[in-house]
Formats: sequence, C-alpha cells, structure tokens
Amino acid sequence: MAGSDFALFMGQLLRRPHQVVALAPSSRFLCAEMVAGIDPAKGPVIELGAGTGNITQAILDRGVAPENLHSIEMNPEFCDRLRARFPGLNVHQMSAGDVGDLPVENAQAVVSGLPLLSMPLPLQRDILTGTFRRVAPGGPYVQFTYGPKPPVARALREDLGLHWRVSRKIWWNMPPARVYRFTQNPA
Repeated sequence: MAGSDFALFMGQLLRRPHQVVALAPSSRFLCAEMVAGIDPAKGPVIELGAGTGNITQAILDRGVAPENLHSIEMNPEFCDRLRARFPGLNVHQMSAGDVGDLPVENAQAVVSGLPLLSMPLPLQRDILTGTFRRVAPGGPYVQFTYGPKPPVARALREDLGLHWRVSRKIWWNMPPARVYRFTQNPA
C-alpha cells in the first residue's frame, strides 16, 4: 500500500469510524488467502468493502480483468481512490446490503473485507442473501475475521444452510486473522 493510501485509510478511520473499523489495511498475506481459488476463467467476482484496494489488487493479480470485478464501497473518498488506482474497475458506491441488486449473474465468488460481525443481524442477512442470489451455485462468500468464531451469526448460518471451511491463522496481519469460505446448501 502506498503511503498516500495509508494516510487516506487513517484519515477515514478517524473521520468515519462507523464505516472504517479495521485497525489497519489488510496485509498481503491476508489478501493472498482471501483470493486463493479465484480463477479468471470462472467469471466475475464481487468485492464488498473494497476500502483502499488491497484485496482489489490481489483479485486483479489473480488475472481477473478489471471489467470482471465489481467492487462495492460506500465511502466516497475510497471510491474515488479505487477509480483512480484501477482504471476499468466497476466501482459501485452503495451499501453492501444491496449486493443482491447488483446487475451481475453467476459470480464465481463474493470476497468481503467488511466488519460483518459488527453489523446488525438484518444487514448481515441482506448481505448474505444478496450474495447467494449473485454467486453461481456452490460459489463462496469469503470473509475474514479476527476472532475465534465464524464471522457470520449462528442463527443466520443455520437459516441459510451455510457450510464453511476456515484457513489457518494468518499471523502476518494486524491483528492476526482467519479466512472463512461459506457456501450454501443447494435448494
């Protein structure tokens, strides 16, 4: 991350603490785990909470073309930075709760940098139900967490019939994190 990105991140953390709740931008180690398994030949990718673009860059580094990546971010300054940094990227300034309205079909994955557990349960539900309307059958919702438990509320996991795999702890992130890949039972 460039110094100016870090300065923007820290400035937004101070000015908009309700939108930016991470202590630091995602490390390259966390980003690598978040995008493991993404294949440029398998269709579009949706990113939630793109921030300054660390995970965005990792998705593009996997070979996904900018026009096949749809990044949702509600912070207008982060959106401006994403548009300037990644020409051709589809930047959607909107709430992640509206992901189900995105005009994307059969996405291979939804990759989330959101602080999901800090969100109200109805918003979590909107994000996940919208996600599973947009991903291809069997496509994952990828989410990291700093805590020891899955980053999706238990009631929601049960209601939506979610299964998951979890990564090893990524120690070279601040704070250390794990990545969960949630999939939904076929209807």
